[in-house]
Amino acid sequence: MKKLINDPRAVVAESVQGFGLAHAALVTVSADPLFITRKNVAVAGKVGLVSGGGSGHEPLHAGFVGPGMLDAAVPGAVFTSPTPDQILPAMLAADSGAGVVLIVKNYTGDVLNFETAVELAEAEGVDVRTVIVNDDVAVEDSLYTAGRRGVAGAVLVEKIAGAAAERGDNLDAVAELGNRVNSNVRSMGVALAACTVPHAGTPSFDLAENEIEFGVGIHGEPGRHRLPVEGADGITDRLLDAVLGDLGIASGEKVLLFVNGMGGTPLQELYIVYRRAAELLAGRGAAVERSLVGNYVTALDMQGCSISVLRLDDELTRLWDAPVHTAALRWGA
Repeated sequence: MKKLINDPRAVVAESVQGFGLAHAALVTVSADPLFITRKNVAVAGKVGLVSGGGSGHEPLHAGFVGPGMLDAAVPGAVFTSPTPDQILPAMLAADSGAGVVLIVKNYTGDVLNFETAVELAEAEGVDVRTVIVNDDVAVEDSLYTAGRRGVAGAVLVEKIAGAAAERGDNLDAVAELGNRVNSNVRSMGVALAACTVPHAGTPSFDLAENEIEFGVGIHGEPGRHRLPVEGADGITDRLLDAVLGDLGIASGEKVLLFVNGMGGTPLQELYIVYRRAAELLAGRGAAVERSLVGNYVTALDMQGCSISVLRLDDELTRLWDAPVHTAALRWGA
């Protein structure tokens, strides 16, 4: 294993410390317990937005802390949920009196630990709503979940709910918008090669040179099928067919198309996937109104990508376009 690390046990702490130093104008890092907040975090009268999960998916979630998105993010160990004693102080820091919305990917450990933190926060008088992200159409249950997994759609939920909070929507309205995005986004991923978790030192699963894992999860969990390698267009066809078959986009509808890298795939390849996906959507009569391409929800150094499609309406489009100023997503500010 060759990685730019020191002690595998210190990877998360040292990475977050470096993130805080690099983006000191945007965020503040709390070292013990470990969490990240937006500078001047508690904006009076504004609903606080908090997310988190296992590390290894960078820039998710810390990279989306800042005006227009999250007020706080809570990183766990690699591919491991943060603990309630990390989540609670992040929630308290994000609360300005208008309540807090939690955005939680649907993994059993995340759900349980965030639920415990909610109970503790409510005991301190914080009003909380939770949005569970479960956009992955690959499998209903996996090694990590009961029900569908939460994957790249989390970025879209965080952006749109964050914009709603920024414009002054109340607690229930922000949560409703988060749930609306989750109900209208679907995702599917593929792995060409496994990732290597630092403390393990070996690839998390084995793929032969002529194999791909179709429907893989962002922790390397198995998906629907192990298939022979094929060209980018064929892989894109399979991914998009699964997404659209579940989402049910009709001719004339407007969508956001999101091609997400898993951490080890060059942008050049992601744009080849985007090109084919855009062609297929146009062929079905869908209008691609907005797009996002890049490494936003990764699985360390996994080679592969995911495709997400979000059904848009006028309000969701306006909220997507609203100004955002974070380390990983920035426009209009």
